[in-house]
Amino acid sequence: MSDEADLKHSPLEDEHRALGAHLGPFAGWLMPIEYAGTLAEHRAVREAVGMFDLTHLGKIMVDGPGAMNALQRSMPNDVSKVALGGAQYNMVLNERGGIVDDLINYRLDEHRWLCVPNAANVHKVHAAVLAQAGPDTDVVLREDLCLIAPQGPRSFDLVGSLFPDAVGLEYMHGMESSYRGEDMVVSRSGYTGEKGFELFVPDRLAAGLWRELLSAGRADGLEACGLGARDTLRLEMGYPLHGNDIWDEKTPLEAGLGWAVALEKDMDFVGRDALLRQKTEGVPSRLWGLRCVEQGRIPRPHAPMLAADEPVGETTSGTFSPTLKIGIAMGYVSPRDRIRAGDRVEIEVRGKRVAAEAVRPPFVASSPK
Repeated sequence: MSDEADLKHSPLEDEHRALGAHLGPFAGWLMPIEYAGTLAEHRAVREAVGMFDLTHLGKIMVDGPGAMNALQRSMPNDVSKVALGGAQYNMVLNERGGIVDDLINYRLDEHRWLCVPNAANVHKVHAAVLAQAGPDTDVVLREDLCLIAPQGPRSFDLVGSLFPDAVGLEYMHGMESSYRGEDMVVSRSGYTGEKGFELFVPDRLAAGLWRELLSAGRADGLEACGLGARDTLRLEMGYPLHGNDIWDEKTPLEAGLGWAVALEKDMDFVGRDALLRQKTEGVPSRLWGLRCVEQGRIPRPHAPMLAADEPVGETTSGTFSPTLKIGIAMGYVSPRDRIRAGDRVEIEVRGKRVAAEAVRPPFVASSPK
């Protein structure tokens, strides 16, 4: 456990403590893990609305005439397809094609982008984009922004009460707005599989916005939510978590993220040659979803997986699904064609084999749009 003095602190920490949150270290930050409990918070997001503090995520502003080219050269997805106000899932790769990080890019203006990487990798992403930027482009870490994320089917009513124009946003689109006279960004995005928003607000105004949202959402069953619930929510959707399901030794082709790779785009990018070689020579492994067949022991990360009594890999993430009331997991199977959707595998959980079915996530139906 890290000493709290060595961790970064959210501007909302006092608000979390006042609500009785259990705080813990996460990616170099002291963040709320849970308040009322992960199961209750998970249900709030699926059925009503939950609100997360995601300030630990990185915020990088890329601004200037060469901003798009810098992103095109440092990331595999085709950034040129993002319209003004749009957002796009993307990655930063190394020369071997391994995933250094996955992130979301928001196009705020013609030449201005907001990149939001994972907390543990923000400096790697900053360096990768900076390395591809010319003198006409600024790549700046924005450490003065807090990120508040209301998520759930009633989030439109909540956010619309403060930002009426936000309810007209399409999924994966954002807009610049203001709060108490200061600029901020409102986006229709999230990592829960539900309708929701992400609000990028200056640190000094964050506590006021948090309290105002709590007050406005009380009648709709709003719950403050910690990172424990965010993890169970994203795993039900099969969304990969960097450091667990994807890392710098696994490529997008192995992770099932080939849809976010534009090998055909007219600008070279870091890792492209390695991906072309892997596509030609054969992808060695595949990330599968695993749904336990019976209730019982819950799979956790790094549990051995077997097919027909032969080792085929290990789990990368695993948890109890509050929606399905059964264990779910993700894991890489090697060789890639060893199993197909619907095949049975076994997961070793504390010395006992648990039967599971290989599935293509999501595990539950999503409604982010």
